[in-house]
Amino acid sequence: MCPLIHINDSGLIIITGTLNELKMKKIFIAGVLLVLAFTAFAGNTEENKSKQINQSKEVKKMATIHLTKAEFLSKVSNYEANPTEWKYLGDKPCIIDFYAAWCGPCKTIAPILEDLAKEYEGQIYIYKVDTEAEQELAGAFGIRSIPSILFCPMGEAPQMAQGALPKDAFRKAITEVLLKK
Repeated sequence: MCPLIHINDSGLIIITGTLNELKMKKIFIAGVLLVLAFTAFAGNTEENKSKQINQSKEVKKMATIHLTKAEFLSKVSNYEANPTEWKYLGDKPCIIDFYAAWCGPCKTIAPILEDLAKEYEGQIYIYKVDTEAEQELAGAFGIRSIPSILFCPMGEAPQMAQGALPKDAFRKAITEVLLKK
């Protein structure tokens, strides 16, 4: 007797046949599913390599830069060596986002800052300081609420803003405060 498959009135699939026929049917179905799985996930390896290369090129494109205290002291301002005087060490103006991973408004502005870093690539730096990991650095700047945004123009005193700013407000600050256009 060969296996017979039908659906009963309750919607259940009923397979009838001898035990050996049912075992063969299971093996056949498992083989077909295995072939389908390999086919679906294999894809064109050359195409996958090309996508990975393109993605790595996109990652290398300018984006926000996360800073530790040591990096801040060497790239932005060494406030330990000059505690009474602000001296920006960068070669381009910058924005510094003091944030925390758990902060909702910080998460809101994160993609905005990523976009702006790409848009103004070569003109400004956009740095990020995790206030949880860099508590001493956050304390040195009196960060009490996040996000706090420090705008650092060339040769001038920095300006602090607090809260989640919209993209247009960031653009306005970049053009008027940082780039002086």
